[in-house]
Amino acid sequence: MANLKIGLAGNPNVGKTTLFNTLTGLNQHVGNWPGKTVAQAKGHYKHSDNEVEVIDLPGNYALSAHSIEEIVSRDFIVDEDSDVIVNIIDAANIERNLYLTVQMMELGANLVIALNMNRYAQDKGYTIDATKLSELLGVPVVEIEANSDIGKEELLKTIEQAALNPVDSSKKLVYHSELKEHLTELQAVIEEDKNLLDVPSSWTAIKLLENDEIVEEKIEGSSKRNNIVNESQKVKDHLKGIFGEGSEEVIANARYAFIEGLLKESLTKPASAKATMSEKIDRILTNRILGLPIFVIIMYLMFDIVANQVGPLQDFVAGLFEMIGEWIIATLGETMLSSFLVDGLIGGVGGVLEFVPQIMMLFLIISFLEDCGYLARAAFVIDRIMHKFVGLHGKAFIPMLLGFGCGIPGIMATRAMENEKDRLITMMIIPFMSCSARLPVYVMLVGVFFSANQGLVITSLYWIGILVAMIVAFILRKTVFKEMEAPFVMELPDYKLPTIRGILMHTLEKSWGFIKKAGTIILLAAIVIWILSYFPAGVEYGSEQSLIGSVGKVAAPVFAPLGFGEWQPAVALVFGLVAKEVVVSTFSSLFGVAEEGAGIAAAMQGIFTPLTAFVFMVFVLLYIPCFAAIGAIKEETGGYKYPLMMCGVTLVTAYLVSFFIYMVGLALGFG
Repeated sequence: MANLKIGLAGNPNVGKTTLFNTLTGLNQHVGNWPGKTVAQAKGHYKHSDNEVEVIDLPGNYALSAHSIEEIVSRDFIVDEDSDVIVNIIDAANIERNLYLTVQMMELGANLVIALNMNRYAQDKGYTIDATKLSELLGVPVVEIEANSDIGKEELLKTIEQAALNPVDSSKKLVYHSELKEHLTELQAVIEEDKNLLDVPSSWTAIKLLENDEIVEEKIEGSSKRNNIVNESQKVKDHLKGIFGEGSEEVIANARYAFIEGLLKESLTKPASAKATMSEKIDRILTNRILGLPIFVIIMYLMFDIVANQVGPLQDFVAGLFEMIGEWIIATLGETMLSSFLVDGLIGGVGGVLEFVPQIMMLFLIISFLEDCGYLARAAFVIDRIMHKFVGLHGKAFIPMLLGFGCGIPGIMATRAMENEKDRLITMMIIPFMSCSARLPVYVMLVGVFFSANQGLVITSLYWIGILVAMIVAFILRKTVFKEMEAPFVMELPDYKLPTIRGILMHTLEKSWGFIKKAGTIILLAAIVIWILSYFPAGVEYGSEQSLIGSVGKVAAPVFAPLGFGEWQPAVALVFGLVAKEVVVSTFSSLFGVAEEGAGIAAAMQGIFTPLTAFVFMVFVLLYIPCFAAIGAIKEETGGYKYPLMMCGVTLVTAYLVSFFIYMVGLALGFG
């Protein structure tokens, strides 16, 4: 029995994560790469008495030093003691995918090519000779379908064979004579320093000609630094003189020339390309006129389903907690312990957990839209607006869309943006995206004040977040982050029917994160809220005379101009800084879940009007995000400057927008 380690590498949207899930099932976990904040998915499986550890590398188009994901992938290939790198390739887009393959060959990686999505290639009229491709590359090529067992057994056997008989994939890599000659000259100088030979000297030479910052830093510490730098510049100047292009372009062209040669021998295309199903669908979904209205309708349907169709499940869960609360009171009587269990724990934690059905449905729909390929189209559609009016391109909208689920993955997703100013400004506006933690607040209030139009009201809040984010981005671009302009280049993956297993795994993983938060952060907040509501001894629980009432009375005047000057909303917003679910937890603890009849609903009607309830939801949408999101920005930027700036921007924006909406509402007679 052997212990093997393999890495899964490939472009985004090639089925890499689907294959990871197929191989590992539930035997996986997610952490961070050592010293980095990039998510690391790790799992394992057993086959033929071998215990195999699987690492799902970040999806990349290249192995440059332009983004953290690219650095993580190449560090794994270079430094990790892995046995095999499985390169997943989308057969329908084989030319573009092979560009990453060539770069891994430059590293001499022990490769196995998993040729995926062959059905989509066949739909395009492609015929790929996998045997010939394997012969030309010098590495095994296996045809698979990642979302099924097609080719799985052959792939597993091939991985084991490759681990037993590793191959230097660089041996079959051939560039034109001019480049090859001068790379050889540069390699000879690099090889004078034995400390630089932990990777192939040919790869180091190529990276120097590509002006790779990390390799250049490594050369700075070399005893042969001057010789290497001089020879590198000499080669760059020579290539510029011969080809009229910089050395980076010369290398890129050489890679594509190699790929072209491969495909001439192994790929047959139809004489005239026929429109694929994805292209036909995109004529409608990304249409200049129809694209945006369709996106609006899809969002409305999503939130209508979340708000209206899952209501019975929420009522069932709420009823269970209410029954438990009534049983505790009937058993223990009106005691401090029963108050702690019912008002503190059940009211605080249970008041949030009753919204798990809506949260799961939201994640289910978002996972489907992401896996089927539509979210990339949404970014493409929004790009026309964002680039024209804001100066941010559509790639920034992908982290914003991820923020609908949770702001932290959205913030981390900005790492894929090459322009640092783009990345920073996107991080500043992601907190305006309505994350799943805010959804319980909306559902609680729209159920009381907007029961006939729940989906419409919730959808409007999400669009307010997007609109405000774009306005703030425009202001920041004109002030703090000037002169930022970048073209929008983004892949639109083929549409595909997601697997039920994949969607359920994504949904359960994200929902479990929500439940864990309820059992940790929200539990601690609920205990603190109960203590402040119960003491000093002798006062009515959760009254104005309690400690929490005193906190609320101090904060309430700040919010009076927004229409909700009562102390309860004020204290809910204060505790909501910890996590937005705590806003619901606070109301549930104060008003109790075991009260007769519609206890919380009646309390809400005594505090809010429909107008002020909507303004309150807008404030919850826009004001300072949770502590975890603040921490994520701090980690991504390496200091407190930008997290503090974001807190100031979101707080001021929330107040101004909420005040504006309240004033407009009063002027229109909705007071």
